[in-house]
Amino acid sequence: MALSVPETIRTSATSGERLVFRTLKHYLPDDYIVYFEPSILGRRPDFVIIGPDLGLLVLEVKDYTRNTLFQLTNDEWIITPTDGKQQKIKSPFVQARENMFHIVDVLKRDQNLIQAEGKYTSSLKFPYGSGVVFTRLNQDECIRHGLYNVIDPSFSFTRDEINPDDDDFSETVLIEKILNMFTVPYRLRTPLTHDDIDAIRYHLFPEVRISAEFKKTAQYQDQLLLSLHNIRAMDLHQENLAKQLGDQNRLIRGVAGSGKTLILASRAKLLSRQHPDWNILILCYNISLARFIEQMVNQMMLEPDDLFDFDPEKRRDHHVQIRNFHAWLKHDLKFSEQSLPHVIEKLRKNETILPMYDAILIDEGQDFEPEWLELASELLNPETKSLLLVEDRAQSIYKRKRSYAQDTGLDFRGRSKILSINYRNTAQIVKFAWDFYQSQSKLKNKVVSKELDGEIIAPQSTRRRGVEPAIVKCDNFFIEADIVARQIKKLHVEKQIPYSEMIILYRVQKLSTMYYVDVLSRALNKQQIGYYWITENSESKRNFSKDDQLVKISTIDSSKGLDFQAVFIVNVDNMPFKYESDVEREVALLYIGMTRAKEFLFLSYSGQSAFTQYLESLKTEVKSRLLRKDS
Repeated sequence: MALSVPETIRTSATSGERLVFRTLKHYLPDDYIVYFEPSILGRRPDFVIIGPDLGLLVLEVKDYTRNTLFQLTNDEWIITPTDGKQQKIKSPFVQARENMFHIVDVLKRDQNLIQAEGKYTSSLKFPYGSGVVFTRLNQDECIRHGLYNVIDPSFSFTRDEINPDDDDFSETVLIEKILNMFTVPYRLRTPLTHDDIDAIRYHLFPEVRISAEFKKTAQYQDQLLLSLHNIRAMDLHQENLAKQLGDQNRLIRGVAGSGKTLILASRAKLLSRQHPDWNILILCYNISLARFIEQMVNQMMLEPDDLFDFDPEKRRDHHVQIRNFHAWLKHDLKFSEQSLPHVIEKLRKNETILPMYDAILIDEGQDFEPEWLELASELLNPETKSLLLVEDRAQSIYKRKRSYAQDTGLDFRGRSKILSINYRNTAQIVKFAWDFYQSQSKLKNKVVSKELDGEIIAPQSTRRRGVEPAIVKCDNFFIEADIVARQIKKLHVEKQIPYSEMIILYRVQKLSTMYYVDVLSRALNKQQIGYYWITENSESKRNFSKDDQLVKISTIDSSKGLDFQAVFIVNVDNMPFKYESDVEREVALLYIGMTRAKEFLFLSYSGQSAFTQYLESLKTEVKSRLLRKDS
């Protein structure tokens, strides 16, 4: 089954469009992408198909009957619609070809998508084609009405060729016809790579752009080209969700690493572009997460819709404000949390005036108190009701009772989406973290796979594989810190992982007998590794920058929403923390820490606790498995 964008077709689509959508989705290969009515730089072709072994195909769909067709030429048709009034229109095949060439002209601007040598130098390095689907005409009718005189049968589908319920339908014929609907007479020798397809999506759909390194190159055949590298585009599932959120209030429940924050930032960008006069607010709990979201939104805003817009200054101005909740109270609304009940009451009586927002987007919603959500909903424009809530209850580290309908006055039934696929972590890290959570959490009996009324969503990993998480026991914390610093240096030198992509997480800054962060800093200095202590104070949290080429040091709770290629969780023996009565919070904290790691996860300890006992049991299990394998 092919991937489709959107996942389901709109109810207002014609019966023919729905038929084509179902057929393409169910009969094309799993690695094909089928776009229905995508908005591509001012044009909306009916269908665009992208396949690794295919290239790119544009289809126009017509629900014409034999009574519709009056006079046909290669370029123009006179048709008689159901109202009886004749119309002169452009040939459907000409429409499809024009849409195809419009797309090709956009893609040819990227020199990485151009043939560098050979007979087809300066052409796209993959085939492109176009065709028409006649959903209410069979082949005999096309012959009788002379339709094949103006459109080659190779470039058209009839109902019996596209309708699986027809006796003459053949999946083999469907695929073969699609493979031959191409203007250029060559086929791909090697399939398009994942990066190639991401580049195509990046160029055609500005809303999926996260970031890329691009620069102008010299003129080539009177055409200005770009050279793009390190393209980051939204995953197809994330793209689907971002495009289908719709208007008004929405709830997204997702597992760690599912791209919740990315979708939230993308939604903010989309709203800002669609409604440049809107006042848009993004709220979260952590200061460091607010800083990270700010950097993400600013980067996404700088991505041009027109790739030849080389003036980033005009894209810096936007009306998206990013705040952590308490900074918003203090600096924007200018009152303290203690005054919240009184202020909410005055707002409801229209006795006070505060800033209003056309859209409010809340990340890590599980950490928000009911009164915080009440305040946000009171300051939301009642005309737009554009509130987006994003949460993951497995990452809840504060005791909050949840009733969003009561807290916000908005109904989320039928307006909720679940993201259960973890894109951030390797399969090994997902399994490692989830096994820990299930073994230690009292909420494990509330885990569900899909149901919206469940407490916790079980994560599904992608096929991306990596190394197993490392578990290291040391004699004391000085040795622990030294091993961590050496391993960071090794990853940087041998694996070329930037220092900015590594973080050390701790639960406790110091106890009477040990100043943990001081020991860590000395070990890093010994290896001549620069570092930035995110959680040194509130100012360091606000000034945090992900891309400063420094190793980060942070508490686990302040790492929520962030991710790094390599994560080192030290001093695990201080978890569950002896002065913390809520063990469930400690379970969630360590789970959060583990799921910050995209590629490498390292856990170390030099003492004992309930969590280290669990880790020791894992090490014993691995040793036993290896012994059995060798015997």
